[in-house]
Amino acid sequence: MAALTAALASGGTYAATQLGSQDTQNPSSASSSPSLGRGSGSAPVTQGNPQAPNWTATAAAVSPSVVAIKTDSGEGSGVIIDDEGHVLTNNHVVAGARELSVTLTDGRTFSADIQGTDPRTDLAVVTIGDAPDDLRPVSIGNSDDLKVGDPVMAVGNPLGLAGTVTTGIVSALNRPVTTEAVQGQPQQQNPFGNRIPGQQQGGEPVVTNAIQTSAAINPGNSGGALVNASGELVGINTSIASLGGSGGSSGNIGIGFAIPVKEAASIADQLIKTGKAQHAYLGVAPANGTASDGSATRSGAQIRTVSPGTPAEKAGLKVGDVITEVNGERVDSAESLVAHIREHAVGDTVKLTVLRDNKSQELSATLVATPSS
Repeated sequence: MAALTAALASGGTYAATQLGSQDTQNPSSASSSPSLGRGSGSAPVTQGNPQAPNWTATAAAVSPSVVAIKTDSGEGSGVIIDDEGHVLTNNHVVAGARELSVTLTDGRTFSADIQGTDPRTDLAVVTIGDAPDDLRPVSIGNSDDLKVGDPVMAVGNPLGLAGTVTTGIVSALNRPVTTEAVQGQPQQQNPFGNRIPGQQQGGEPVVTNAIQTSAAINPGNSGGALVNASGELVGINTSIASLGGSGGSSGNIGIGFAIPVKEAASIADQLIKTGKAQHAYLGVAPANGTASDGSATRSGAQIRTVSPGTPAEKAGLKVGDVITEVNGERVDSAESLVAHIREHAVGDTVKLTVLRDNKSQELSATLVATPSS
């Protein structure tokens, strides 16, 4: 069987990722709810039958909130998230850019500057220079409400074709996807804005608890919107699947991935305020493992080390424990645990289901900020 990888990925699970070493930082405002988007009003579109949407209405409502981003080395997409000209996109779209412009759906083009980047989550915010007063911020939804089978629409700039919409369904949730982090230096890119796999040197891999969708996503869709039938942003399109073995980016094969808006909005809020982001931190080094659960065997994230003074130690985690769930969501690998922790904010309390000595138990850990070293 051919290996399936993400188009931006280096491949494989980063099982040695350190989720812990001693940290004494206090929770930050990252755990607060970001005040982004059109506000707390109703969704822009009311569907008579949400399972058979009027996509024409959804596209009309969302397209003005999605922009084409052009840099000196490629193109991508972005989403307007407030009236002040802040645009949320992928870090790999703008990393290392010396020149940057944003084109609105009506064809107006503006210069833009990078407000802040977060290579660890592959998210960035750019600011439109001299932003017009008629910007249309997107309506922000709740990715936690998504269910497998829900209809969704991807809006972006694939292959340089601005204003393109494609539809599909949510194919899976909580799909651990690993791609390479892109730092601030210029990257070799293809003509459509997505970085050519294998060109990134260094950087901790990005592990995302992604939304998997069948909506067609192609190079250049990166940073664009994944919305529900009501026109609410539920994810930021970030990568596409490819059958391993060939060089360069593949086109759509019906498997795309998006960063859930709950995580993306939290990071964007921090980038707007401070230009950088804090990340949730547990305090363990995991590996793929299995443990007995009665007469069955379960796969999970086996704890190899527990760092002193961390949330993991305070929660009572021990070396050899196998974590099988976070907040009731299944964990079946080290990568899955990393993805679950990274989607949470500093200050969040998570419930961990642990197999120890053939018995299941639940532990609670309050996450703190990842230490800087």
